[in-house]
Amino acid sequence: MERGRAVTGLSCLRAYACTLFITELDAKMTTSPDATAPQAAADALMTELAALRTLVSVEAADTLVQMGVSAAGHDGIANLAHYLALRHHDLRALQRRLMLLGLSSLGRLESRVLPTLDAVMSALAVLAGRDNTVAPPTEAAFFAGEARLATAADRLLGPAPDHRRCRIMVTLPGTAAEDPEMILDLARRGMDIVRINCAHDDAAAWRSMATHARQAASLVGRPLSVLMDIAGPKIRTGAVRSADKKARLHPGDAVWLVASGEPWCDDHAPFAAAVSLAEIVRRLSPGDRVRYDDGALEGVVESVAGDAAIIRIVQAKGKGVKLKPEKGLNLPDTALGLSPLTDKDHDDLTTVVECADMIGYSFVSRPDDIDLLESALTRCGVAKRPGLVAKIERPEAVTNLPGLMARAAAKGWPFGVMIARGDLAAEIGFERVAEMQEELLWLCEAAGVPVIWATQVLEDLVKDGVPSRGEMTDAAMAARAECVMLNKGPAVGVAVDLLDRLLARMEGHISKKTPTLRALKSW
Repeated sequence: MERGRAVTGLSCLRAYACTLFITELDAKMTTSPDATAPQAAADALMTELAALRTLVSVEAADTLVQMGVSAAGHDGIANLAHYLALRHHDLRALQRRLMLLGLSSLGRLESRVLPTLDAVMSALAVLAGRDNTVAPPTEAAFFAGEARLATAADRLLGPAPDHRRCRIMVTLPGTAAEDPEMILDLARRGMDIVRINCAHDDAAAWRSMATHARQAASLVGRPLSVLMDIAGPKIRTGAVRSADKKARLHPGDAVWLVASGEPWCDDHAPFAAAVSLAEIVRRLSPGDRVRYDDGALEGVVESVAGDAAIIRIVQAKGKGVKLKPEKGLNLPDTALGLSPLTDKDHDDLTTVVECADMIGYSFVSRPDDIDLLESALTRCGVAKRPGLVAKIERPEAVTNLPGLMARAAAKGWPFGVMIARGDLAAEIGFERVAEMQEELLWLCEAAGVPVIWATQVLEDLVKDGVPSRGEMTDAAMAARAECVMLNKGPAVGVAVDLLDRLLARMEGHISKKTPTLRALKSW
C-alpha cells in the first residue's frame, strides 16, 4: 500500500517537474531583459530545482528498495541512487540557465548529488531574495564523496604514492616467476600493483611471483598490492581448418563453428573452427553476431544445425584475417547462461586466497555472481576476504553495474571495477566503447567505487618502445581513474616511467571531471 502511494506521488511529481522545466524555459526565452530579470530567473530556477530535488529523492528511494540496500550506512550507494535518478532527466537547458547566473552547471556532481543541489538552491535563494527551504551544505558534507572514494581506493588498491593519486598496475609475464629483479625494477620505476593472470602458468609460478612482489615492496619501502585474475569461462577457438591453409577470411566468406569433434570444411564454408565451450554453439540463433580476436572479424550466424553453426563474415580487418586457434570469441547477442566460476577457478582459488590482496572476477554479470564467489571463498576457509575487482566485459555487466556495486557494499567487501575495454569493445561495438567508459567512470565515482582503466594502455610503447600519439592521449585521460593497467611487453619498464610522469602532470590539471586550474606556463 505504502509503495503504491509512493508510485502515485512519484508520477505526480514527475509531471510537475516536467511542466516546470518547460514553463520556466519558455519564460526565459520570452521575458525581456530588465533590472528584475536576474531575480525573476533565480526565483523560477529555485522553484524548478526544488521540484527536481524532491523528484530525485523519491526516485532514489525506490531504486534503493529495488537494490535491497538501506541508505543508512551506505552513503556511496545512496548517492549513486540519487545520481541515477538525476541523470534520467535531460538537464541541458537547466544547465545553461544556471550558467547564465554564474552558478554551478551540475556537470561535476557525481560524488555529491544532493549537496550540489542544496548549494545551488541556497545561492538561488540569495539571488531571488527568498527564504531557502534547505540548509546549505558544510564544506565537509559537500566534499564527503571525494573523501569516501579516496578511502575506498586506499582500502582496495593500497596507498597511492605522494606525487600522484592514480596507481599503476602491471601484468606480469610468466618469466617473472624466475626473475625477481624484473619485479623490483618495475617497483622502483613506479609500479604500485602487480597483476597475475591465472589463465596462464600454474600455482607454483603464481606463488613465486607474489613472493617476489612482497620482497620488492620491502626493498623499495612501500606496499605493493597483488591482484590475481581468475580466468572464468573463456570462449576461444579450438582446432581450426581451412580448404587453403594460406587463405584469409574476408567479408562474404562462411565459417563452420563446431561444438564438438574435429572441424570440417565443405564447398559452402571453406573455413571451420571448434570452440572451447561446446554449449555455446547450441545457444546461437540466426542473426546473432560473433566477433573474433577482439573484433578483427565480425560475422553473423546464418544457420544452426545441432552441434554446428554457419557464420557469415560481414567485417574483416585489413587484407583479411587468418583463422587461428586460441583466439577469443565474443557473442554480444547470445544469452550464454554460463557461470562465471569454472571448475578451474574453484581449484585456483585455494592459491589465490593465499597470495592475493585482490581477486579479479572475470565474466561477472549479476549481483548473484558476487554471492557465488563468496560461497566459493567460504569453502576455501578464508579468514580475511581479499578485495574484489569486477571486470566489466559484457553488456549484462554494464546494465547490472549499480546492482553489483550495491551487493558488494551490502557485504562490506573492498570493491572496485575494471573497465576491460578490449572485451567490452568487442561486445558492445568499438563505436560505443569511448562513450561507455565515460559513463562507467561517472557511475563508479557516484558510488565511491575505485576504477581500474585497462586494455591496450601505451600498447605500442610496451611492445616496441615508441608510443603513438593516440595512445598518449588515451593514457592522459586514464588519470581520471584510480588505477591504470599496463600489459606485459619488452618495454613495459619504459612505459611505467612515462606513465608515472604523465599521470602526475595530468593530475595537476584535472581531478576526475573537474579542472583544477593550475597556472599555465606555456604562454
